[in-house]
Amino acid sequence: MSELNLALGAMEFGSRIDEKTSFALLDQYVAEGGVWIDTANCYSFWQSESGFGGQSEELLGRWFAQRPGVRERVRIATKVGCEPTVPGGFPDHTEGLGGAAIDAALEASLRRLGIDHIDLYWAHWDDRSTPLDETVAAFGKHHGAGTIGQIGLSNWALWRVERARGLAAAAGVAEPSAFQLRYSYLQPRPLVRDHIHNHRFGWITDEVLDFVDNQPHWDLWAYSPLMSGAYERADRPIEEAFDHPGTTRRLEVLDKVAAELGVSRSSVVVAWLTGGTPPVRPIVGASRTEQLTASITGARLELPAELRTKLDEAW
Repeated sequence: MSELNLALGAMEFGSRIDEKTSFALLDQYVAEGGVWIDTANCYSFWQSESGFGGQSEELLGRWFAQRPGVRERVRIATKVGCEPTVPGGFPDHTEGLGGAAIDAALEASLRRLGIDHIDLYWAHWDDRSTPLDETVAAFGKHHGAGTIGQIGLSNWALWRVERARGLAAAAGVAEPSAFQLRYSYLQPRPLVRDHIHNHRFGWITDEVLDFVDNQPHWDLWAYSPLMSGAYERADRPIEEAFDHPGTTRRLEVLDKVAAELGVSRSSVVVAWLTGGTPPVRPIVGASRTEQLTASITGARLELPAELRTKLDEAW
């Protein structure tokens, strides 16, 4: 079975999504050829009475412990930078990306997960209060020690990504080679900032696509690809940022393509992401097996060229 270009988002595992359901979704994902599981040390602090995160990583640690051998079949991506330092402190009081904070956060993540290395370690957002060379050096140190593999940047401005690469190259340490931002088939109006997630630079833009397409060995990940169920559920309205005529036209074409292929809107969106240029790895969240099945269907679906062209040109 070929590897799915689809990451399973574990953000609410161990908090809103109970352990039994979380384990079932993880098992289903792995059985279908899924490899990447994406989480963060701060998940899900906003749902915890403590005001701190770690619940998702702890659940994954229990899943690993109860599934001997599964660690060899999956790769773990987790994040550092957004965990509150005091209850209710987000976004003004977070751990940041200083060297000592990264050291402590990585040690805690490894302990909660019950593993000895992280396959992809994300800087969750840019910490401009910390010198960038300090952050780059900390990631490089842990890569050199083998406790982290690939280095990724999430919710960073593109110019800061390039500056981090230059500093890493000059210091002779591992460079970042993955980018995670928000993306979906529907596009927000120009100059809209992501106030929901407090990530000003949280969107994949055409410039980002061009950047990644011209970087060898770079991976592009997308969070919120299915817009919290808005493609399928009438009770999940599309956000105001997407309220423009282009959305109406795109939804019309999306409905036609889904009907022609006999799949859901969500499956088409996942197929559009994974089969594009450059390919994008969607991070999909699910609380029911049928939701995950729709995403897996999309990851296995190759859109006919003429249908992809219709989707691309619908503006």
